[in-house]
Amino acid sequence: MKKFIIGVMFALSASLMATTALANEAIELQDANVDIHNKPSLQRGAKYFVNYCMGCHSLNFSRYNRMATDLGFSEEQAAKYLIFTRDEDGELNKPSALMKNGMSQKQSAEWFGAPPPDLSLEGRSRGPDWIYSYLKAFYLDPSRPLGVNNTVFPNAGMPHVLWELQGLQEKHCTKGEGEHATEHCELKLVKTGSMTPVEYDQAIRDITNFLTYVGEPAALHRTTYGIFTLLFLALFGVVAYFLKKEYWKDVH
Repeated sequence: MKKFIIGVMFALSASLMATTALANEAIELQDANVDIHNKPSLQRGAKYFVNYCMGCHSLNFSRYNRMATDLGFSEEQAAKYLIFTRDEDGELNKPSALMKNGMSQKQSAEWFGAPPPDLSLEGRSRGPDWIYSYLKAFYLDPSRPLGVNNTVFPNAGMPHVLWELQGLQEKHCTKGEGEHATEHCELKLVKTGSMTPVEYDQAIRDITNFLTYVGEPAALHRTTYGIFTLLFLALFGVVAYFLKKEYWKDVH
């Protein structure tokens, strides 16, 4: 029985290691290096998101006014610069509204084959490195319906909505010699966009930073809460110590 248990554990470990290795081989993610306490970056990320991403993707767990407060915008600024979606009556959404787009699930399914996913938890589920790498990994592919493909998420149904900023890339692959030679592929910019590669990297880092914040807004304030909690416990400990001395001073 002991040998059987050890054998099962060894098999599971080997399977997990093999799966991890395959995952690492399949996707080479780049370091997003985001900082959710960088408010200018979050503000730029919010601007890019509502202008380029929110035509299809929603943030159903976020409200405009909560985002505006966290990012340092007033509700008037949010209403003027960040709210472009409309409610069922055709009016611009109010700052207290959830960040939903105006596209119905039925329409989006007909246009894209499947409704574009809500991105409220994308930063938590996939991680900032995945988002950052994904937005850099579009390349021209005439075989795809939208003319582009992605090395991080092959055959994704999403168009390259940021191509005007980045430009267009082509995928070039070379294979070494020998029986076990591996194929190496890289993306080359063949048409420049309105941004330089450095500027585009910063833009998608800002979007990634914003989506990371949206996935867990409370993380912005967790450190502050922790510091105040520790200060309260330290103060309470001092008070409790002197109370204990006062109560027990006549007991021998």
